[in-house]
Amino acid sequence: MPAAQNNKNVAIFVAMLRRTLEIVGSSFRMAMQELWKNKLRTFLSLFGVTIGIFCIIGVLATVNSLQQNIQNEIKTLGSNTIYVDKWEYGGGPDYPWWKYVNRPVPRYEEVRQIRERTPNAKYVAFTLQGRGNVEFSGYLLNGVNVYSVSEEYIRIQPLTMSFGRYLSDAEFNYGSGVAVIGNEIAEKLFNEPELAVNKMISIGGKKILVAGVIEKQGKQMIGGWGFDQSVILPFQFGRTIYNEEKTDPVIMVQGRAQVTSKGLKDELMVTMRSLHKLSPRQADNFALNDINDIGDQVSEAFAGLNIGGAVIGGISLIVGLFGVANIMFVTVKERTSQIGLKKALGAKRQIILTEFLLESAFLCMLGGLIGLFLVYVLAQILSKALDFPVFISIGNMIWTFLICVFVGVIAGIIPAVQAAKMDPVVAIRS
Repeated sequence: MPAAQNNKNVAIFVAMLRRTLEIVGSSFRMAMQELWKNKLRTFLSLFGVTIGIFCIIGVLATVNSLQQNIQNEIKTLGSNTIYVDKWEYGGGPDYPWWKYVNRPVPRYEEVRQIRERTPNAKYVAFTLQGRGNVEFSGYLLNGVNVYSVSEEYIRIQPLTMSFGRYLSDAEFNYGSGVAVIGNEIAEKLFNEPELAVNKMISIGGKKILVAGVIEKQGKQMIGGWGFDQSVILPFQFGRTIYNEEKTDPVIMVQGRAQVTSKGLKDELMVTMRSLHKLSPRQADNFALNDINDIGDQVSEAFAGLNIGGAVIGGISLIVGLFGVANIMFVTVKERTSQIGLKKALGAKRQIILTEFLLESAFLCMLGGLIGLFLVYVLAQILSKALDFPVFISIGNMIWTFLICVFVGVIAGIIPAVQAAKMDPVVAIRS
């Protein structure tokens, strides 16, 4: 008996599924026939949906792409990394620079002490940033970023060389006059980046051998390190050109894999207060800047942009909703006799209602697909023209489908109910 009952249930389910597919197929065919028969009316009705989807998905795709690129740039500053600086990161017109300007700058000697006193610190690197003029064979580049870094910088900030090699441990230890340069620097000085390797350049009157060329990074939205326009030197050599007391050096501390940035920051707080010999009542005279905090601030800022873009697109979509509702009212009017005949042959209200709702949803989905296609074309154009990758995420595609179905149901509900309630005799006579 249980087996027979199960077979009966399966048969009922298969029959219902077959009937549902027939209804869906019939609705789709009717929708396509209606579109083909009244091309201009269909175009004008779907235009609002197309523009609405174009605005919503276009704005979301642009904002998401911008956010993703900025987040990726933030990650290049070092994952799970704290920047020990005298400045608190963050700007704005109300930035209290006067609170930080007289703080002591981080010192190279503190690198060893931080490593010894901070068990959760995996890598500690010292970075001295200066600006200088780079010269080669009479060619001069002004205002180039010159980074003087310690050995573990490459561990926190991985770099790939397109030509040549990175700095060796011996060059760091002996303070050799060797450097790696950015792709843009190499192109401007040597025309071809590969020609820069083993050439001698000059910075601040000192001769420097080019060991390698950093792989091209491309445009950056938030500045970052700007490696394309930079020169990287061993710190012991770089300090002969730039005085760390007169610049703004930074100590980068990366935590171990199992340690959160918050845990590392708390541990560093104790270490730095101890190094600076601060009493419990004295305020910090240093800043611990968590890269993850910057990413969170960016996410909060873009959340507002996403909402604004959705509202703008939503207004356009409402216009499209009325356009689809209008075409559905006309469709019901034109097919009144067909509706009456179906009901006379036994079609239930639910079947008539479902057919028109599906047809309305199909119309909106068609408009949505056109809008999505236009966004894709625009994304490809912008990506090539601006050297800025714009992409449509899977999430945005899912949103397109759900929005179109929702708008289609809302637009078609009143015409569908009107058709389902028709009296078959009156409908056939009309």
